[in-house]
Amino acid sequence: MQEQHACDLYSEVFSQKQMKAPLLTHTNPTLFSCVVRNNAFALKEQSNMHLKEKPFACDICSKAFSVKSNLKRHLRMHEEEKPFACDMCNKGFSEKSHLKAHLRTHTREKPFVCGVCNKGFSEMSGLKKHLRMHTKEKPFVCDICSRKFSRQEVLKIHLRTHTKEKPFACDICSKAFSDKSSFRRHLCTHTKEKQFTCDVCNKGFSEKSDLKIHLRTHTREKPFAHYFVPVYVLLVQLVFYV
Repeated sequence: MQEQHACDLYSEVFSQKQMKAPLLTHTNPTLFSCVVRNNAFALKEQSNMHLKEKPFACDICSKAFSVKSNLKRHLRMHEEEKPFACDMCNKGFSEKSHLKAHLRTHTREKPFVCGVCNKGFSEMSGLKKHLRMHTKEKPFVCDICSRKFSRQEVLKIHLRTHTKEKPFACDICSKAFSDKSSFRRHLCTHTKEKQFTCDVCNKGFSEKSDLKIHLRTHTREKPFAHYFVPVYVLLVQLVFYV
């Protein structure tokens, strides 16, 4: 059983780990007071988080943080430091939380479940994005044309239609693309890679849309049938009206 400690100033009981925090509050004469509410903080970083202040800025990309430790974790992304490695595939990560999320790709664990349609997700961020599909919420707005998007990454791709930026260039033919998915599809035309395989006949396709069309040959689905009228029907109608 974990040893308990009583605070000498208040009649509260804390564990050994918790004891350090309240003692800081009582013994530290330099408390950081909140200008909005009458709250006092033992640590300057706690005050920053409360006031939404972000004094710790990244020198490389200017992203700011309220806590210095968060800035340190962020810097690993630029330094490409990846101290957390996956035991299964040796892939490295700069954040322990990223490794934890990655491990679910191996275990197939999906602990975050949608309350509307019961679809599961390996990460909370994935569930949040999915929920916007149900709520129709589009919080990300384009500053140029005011078009709204449910996902920030889609807005980022959209902005390139205004800036004409195409950061993904093919090393083989120099053709450039504004988004990564289009770039990957293009690469398949050079490598002849067919990553989309039919579950029925194992035929491969480089494009997902081509696989979708092919699957209709098995299901006999004809989604555009009502748009076409046989020629003989038109002839019969013409004769009838004449």
